[in-house]
Amino acid sequence: MGSRKRGTQHRREAQGFRKMVLKRSPRTTESDDLRGDPALSHQSAPAAQDGPTSVVDAGGLESITRCPQQLPQMMAAAADGLGSIAIDTTQLNMSVTDPTAWATAMNNLGMVPVGLPGQQLVSDSICVPGFDPGLNMMTGITPINPMIPGLGLVPPPPPTEVAVVKEIIHCKSCTLFPQNPNLPPPSTRERPPGCKTVFVGGLPENATEEIIQEVFEQCGDITAIRKSKKNFCHIRFAEEFMVDKAIYLSGYRMRLGSSTDKKDSGRLHVDFAQARDDFYEWECKQRMRAREERHRRKLEEDRLRPPSPPAIMHYSEHEAALLADKLKDDSKFSEAITVLLSWIERGEVNRRSANQFYSMVQSANSHVRRLMNEKATHEQEMEEAKENFKNALTGILTQFEQIVAVFNASTRQKAWDHFSKAQRKNIDIWRKHSEELRNAQSEQLMGIRREEEMEMSDDENCDSPTKKMRVDESALAAQAYALKEENDSLRWQLDAYRNEVELLKQEKEQLFRTEETVTKDQQLQ
Repeated sequence: MGSRKRGTQHRREAQGFRKMVLKRSPRTTESDDLRGDPALSHQSAPAAQDGPTSVVDAGGLESITRCPQQLPQMMAAAADGLGSIAIDTTQLNMSVTDPTAWATAMNNLGMVPVGLPGQQLVSDSICVPGFDPGLNMMTGITPINPMIPGLGLVPPPPPTEVAVVKEIIHCKSCTLFPQNPNLPPPSTRERPPGCKTVFVGGLPENATEEIIQEVFEQCGDITAIRKSKKNFCHIRFAEEFMVDKAIYLSGYRMRLGSSTDKKDSGRLHVDFAQARDDFYEWECKQRMRAREERHRRKLEEDRLRPPSPPAIMHYSEHEAALLADKLKDDSKFSEAITVLLSWIERGEVNRRSANQFYSMVQSANSHVRRLMNEKATHEQEMEEAKENFKNALTGILTQFEQIVAVFNASTRQKAWDHFSKAQRKNIDIWRKHSEELRNAQSEQLMGIRREEEMEMSDDENCDSPTKKMRVDESALAAQAYALKEENDSLRWQLDAYRNEVELLKQEKEQLFRTEETVTKDQQLQ
């Protein structure tokens, strides 16, 4: 009798739990239908009420509270009822007798877990964290960032090392079947430079050149096909990248039509081939690129090379006369002195041209006085500029003194009390800055004055008798040097005149000798 009463009680508890599931099932299915949209799922979540009476009836709750040890049997009965209504128990991945799993599933669906009063059935770490029944939504979940790759706006990153899946290739006269993807890929030799030719082996015996053309023209333009009688051929393409497409067909099984004969099928083996024509074209391209690189480098060097000096004409009497006129012109002196120097270094000076070269050297010497005058002029201009700078610096320093005096007057109590705190701060900052600039300018001016005093002391030392004697000695030495140069120039002129006289004497002797020879010949005749 006791066992019957317990069975009846279990059935009543299962019926009460089944009623609860029937009441909640429409809302649950609605929330499941709208689960794709988070906003709609939040709106359609059922509102939870305080207390356990919103989930089960009074009889079921009292039975649970009286017999907490019978909760697993109640869950099992409820699972049987749910399986008969809407759930296929064969598709469940959790134990139907595990109360922890059922409580987690109920919490995920928005249903309050059933447990003892004042005791939680499962911990919050097992259930969905932060479910708030008053807000009809899940809380405590970190929002999804739309910039995460794979979610929202940013596309997912491309997969790395994705295996290439080969497919069946249908042609008009044949069909290509890919090899088993579990087998290793076909091996190839090292690619020769400039390779445009491939070796194709394993062709069917009945394969013709037209069929080969039909299969491999999908890879690119074919320039030549050399077919052998031993089921292989060589195919030459127009470009190098077409060879890579042809290598892709290596490992395919080729079948002609729908025939199953061995002569109509074969496994293709495509590999790089070393052809003399390809290597010759590659060498030609390399040589052309090398020529272009050399030409580019030459143009770059020519562009960066400094301009060469102008060509210097050869010596002649006419050019010497023109050069003498250029040496006298101040604007063309630098160009003419370069030509004169090159002529002297070449060895153009001889007895006949010595006078012309001397006159040109003398013209070059006449520019020394002009250059010294220009130097004195520039020094005078520099002194004037220093004086102007000194006067301007003195005026600037005076104005700085006036500005600092204004700031000092503003800081006195008569005017200082009428300024605000911010105004006082600004005036204090401006005063300090002005004083720093005033001090820097005054130090610069004092440095200029010290330099002038040192120069004046040097001049005073020069006025001493020893300095005067040194100055007199230097003046005498300069005068003696000038006289020596003048003596040398006169000696050179005398030598030039002597050379001219000797040349005239030689010419006269030659004329006299020619006359004597002529008279002797006449007498002999």
